[in-house]
Amino acid sequence: MNILIDNKSGTPIYDQIYTQVKQQIISGELREDEALPSIRSLAKDLRISVITTKRAYEELERDGFIYTVAGKGSFVAARNTELLREEHLRKIEALMQEILHLAPACGFDVDALSEMLRLLSEE
Repeated sequence: MNILIDNKSGTPIYDQIYTQVKQQIISGELREDEALPSIRSLAKDLRISVITTKRAYEELERDGFIYTVAGKGSFVAARNTELLREEHLRKIEALMQEILHLAPACGFDVDALSEMLRLLSEE
């Protein structure tokens, strides 16, 4: 598992960990039932507080991305297809919002955007 912390980012460190682990799970880089580093080990490797790492793991578990076995550690949860579908839908919606925001500057209306999407889907 590869986590990079950007101390200059305005994003809290626990959120950076959460986001990167989640992306690695969604992409399949981290596989179902794969063991994650212990909270203490990850905190030591990243040179951050154990509390910060614990918060990231708690949020990942709350959102169904990992599970914890007492005395054994934390593991990647089974891929919840509905959860992944919702994640992808949120990304699509965000991109579509951006498209709708940019389209008027190009003189595009919804019909022109639909035509563009149809043409792109044929490629």
